[in-house]
Amino acid sequence: PYRLGIQPTFGILFDIDGVLVRGRTPIPAARKAFQKLLNSQGQLLVPVVFVTNAGNCLCQKKADQLSHLLEVPVNQVMMSHSPLRMFRRYHDKCVLVSGQGPLLDIAKHLGFCRPITIDRLRETYPLLDMVDHDRRPKVLVTVILFGEPVRWETNLQLIIDVLLTSGYPGNPYQRTYPHIPVLACNMDLMWAAEAQSPRFGHGTFMVCLENIYKKITGKELKYEALMGKPSEVTYHYAEYLIRTQASAKQWKSPIQTLYAIGDNLMTDIYGANLYNPLGGTRSATVSQEEECTSVLVCTGVYNPHTEVPSDTRENITETVFHGHRDFRFDPALVEPKHIVSDVEAAVDLIFQLETFVPHENCRTS
Repeated sequence: PYRLGIQPTFGILFDIDGVLVRGRTPIPAARKAFQKLLNSQGQLLVPVVFVTNAGNCLCQKKADQLSHLLEVPVNQVMMSHSPLRMFRRYHDKCVLVSGQGPLLDIAKHLGFCRPITIDRLRETYPLLDMVDHDRRPKVLVTVILFGEPVRWETNLQLIIDVLLTSGYPGNPYQRTYPHIPVLACNMDLMWAAEAQSPRFGHGTFMVCLENIYKKITGKELKYEALMGKPSEVTYHYAEYLIRTQASAKQWKSPIQTLYAIGDNLMTDIYGANLYNPLGGTRSATVSQEEECTSVLVCTGVYNPHTEVPSDTRENITETVFHGHRDFRFDPALVEPKHIVSDVEAAVDLIFQLETFVPHENCRTS
């Protein structure tokens, strides 16, 4: 029997690119899916967080981009860089930021007071020598990789310069190891846009940086932190946002299950399975109360032009590992709990699994 009118005991984590949109084009099933999640007042009947590995804009901009599907509050949108708010020890330091979009606005919104962009560094070091002594940073103490840049060769060159000079790119290479801290957001090797084939993501840029650094030094590039899916910190923060929503709506029933809907085996599915206490390796510092169930859709990176495969286990275990170097490969972690055609089918499946029927009484306690 379906639980008509009962408060939800589950939350949904939606990926955006490849699940709700492809580039700027909405996926048709997304509108139908959200119609099923709203009551007659346009309010969500279950707690929802939009978890994207995008890092080239502010959370508000991403929320505005989703307005054609749903009025999304900014506190329901989680970017790959959102956990950087927790790295307060670097907020008052000179940090080099790499990526594209309004990087200074993003960095300052996250709490960084003295960010320096690659473009600014390039302008003040035209020959890797200072020209503006009044505005020069004393030392760059951290490199923050927000996302793939436009000019890869320039960013790769200057980031390597900063790493090999301990933050003084005007100096000769010092080969000091370990190098200054590197914080990286968004490890996606590829992502789905309007093009027929997946596009290079920030993970591809990171592969280039790692290999150039190792070729020059013979040593591994080290990351102080990796953020964005599939990192544990991303799902931990998303869970916090789900609980916050449920509390704000005065829903008394505890959240028991998180459903993570995504199109990428190596980020969405891997991350959800890694975070799932029943099958993953969630750390002891993170709550073990909720199950995290992975749901794969076929409208993005995974199988963009075919129907759901008949033999999913054979299809997935033969997949080449596209995850980041620092994450272990386990075929079980890239095997989704469920595979459906699109996000509407995913919502239908979740309601069926939860025996949940949307009802006006779900709105209040």
